[in-house]
Amino acid sequence: MLAGALLALALAAGPADQPPLPTVPQSAEIQLKVERDGSLSVVEAISVPDGLTMDRRVALRVPAAHHRDRVYGVRDVVLEGRGTASVDDDVFAVHLTAGTSVVRYTVDGAVAGDRVTWELAGGWSAGLKFLRASFAAPKIPTAVDCTAGDFPCAAAQIDHAGLTRFSQQNLAAGQRMTATVELPAGTVPADEVLVPATTIAGAFVLTAPVGWAWVAFGALLLIAAALVGAARRRDSRAGEPDEVSLLAANGGFASPAGVLPGHTGVLLRGRAGPLDLAATVLDLTVRNYLWVSEDGTRLTRRNPADEHLSPFERAVFEAVLPDDTVTLAELRQRRVEIPRAELEADLVRRGWFGTRRLRRAGIRIACYGVFLTALLALTVGYAQLGLILALAGVAAVAASAALPARRRAGAEVARRLRGVAAVRAKDFDKPQRELVFSRGLPYALALGELASWVAGFDGLKHPPRVYWHAGDITPDQAGSFAAGLAGTFAAARRGRLLDGAAGDTPSQQPVGTQSTASPS
Repeated sequence: MLAGALLALALAAGPADQPPLPTVPQSAEIQLKVERDGSLSVVEAISVPDGLTMDRRVALRVPAAHHRDRVYGVRDVVLEGRGTASVDDDVFAVHLTAGTSVVRYTVDGAVAGDRVTWELAGGWSAGLKFLRASFAAPKIPTAVDCTAGDFPCAAAQIDHAGLTRFSQQNLAAGQRMTATVELPAGTVPADEVLVPATTIAGAFVLTAPVGWAWVAFGALLLIAAALVGAARRRDSRAGEPDEVSLLAANGGFASPAGVLPGHTGVLLRGRAGPLDLAATVLDLTVRNYLWVSEDGTRLTRRNPADEHLSPFERAVFEAVLPDDTVTLAELRQRRVEIPRAELEADLVRRGWFGTRRLRRAGIRIACYGVFLTALLALTVGYAQLGLILALAGVAAVAASAALPARRRAGAEVARRLRGVAAVRAKDFDKPQRELVFSRGLPYALALGELASWVAGFDGLKHPPRVYWHAGDITPDQAGSFAAGLAGTFAAARRGRLLDGAAGDTPSQQPVGTQSTASPS
């Protein structure tokens, strides 16, 4: 008799994870249990009256703070009774017909820190007359909270056995009931999943991949800054000028590494000016492309421009003498300037200056980064990756501007070029002095060493002859002509600047002027 009573009691209680069945039509009995791995096991028993169907949709992606969404996962769904239950497109959907049905499932992502949150009821298409739920955990909770819509639940408490219980009457259709239970620290591991919200602001949320991208970007910036600093220090060290001879093995003139007088300003000072233009014109004269009249006021074409002239020298030749002859006074009015584009291209071609390749690449990368930022912000998020790419492009442009335009080879050539000033006239034989004086004169002019160069040769007992001038002049007079030529182009430049301050018209622009940035 006693055994039969115990068996009947056991059958009435059902299995250990079976909630008590609802005793009121259109009601629900729910059991929740936090497992030791942080997952939440849920069993729901719902009673649906005859002639009625009940549907429920639970959003598994809900808004959270700081432009993030909290994502829940529902798995191992089992339905016992009449209806269907499924998970699709971040929605847990249940459809029940008349009768009592039991839905079992496991929730991932319900534990945030030490707080467990889940929606006991939400989105039912019909109201619930009564809902009762219990919550079990490895340790007794320290606090509990429950809301039904915008109001507290009818009951939410921890009983004497440590079991948390909730209840609510007359839950309206669509009304949601959410329970939050706080456990002692370290009871179960947190498994909350937060992802950027699908909004413009959410697309810029800092995530782990984005954070690592920022770290990598910062490391690259430090490396780039170190490389730029090292390059600038190397370029700033002028070093001692190299010793040069200015004579080749065959007795001809040999400039240091093939450098031209017009290269001097850019190589040594980073810019070209009237002095470099004057040195180029003087060099064309001593190389027999131009001829100086006896009174020293007129230049005449002596030989046509040929393949031995570099592009920038050819441009100077055409700008200075578009016709067969020109006076220095006409040059002053014509305001010729050195063709910077051709000059810088020549320096790049010789490998002494870098190209603008890094700057152009940086601009392209920055544009790609802006486009990628907009694309990611409007699609999958992680828009900061595009922002990092854009900033990398800006950093490349800044590095291009900060890097010295002169390469290592250019610095070595500059050091050899400064060695021209140390050349002494007495180091050469009498037949060699004529060639060295005249061919070296444009370099001395560009280096600002004209006076010492002329004095060194003019002070000889037998000064060298000047072959490129119609009159029979001394080295000192040749130096005076060189100084006058430099003054002509300097005066032309001053006139251009004054006209620019007063407001130039297009017809007043200087002949041969080209505005370009310094090589980078």
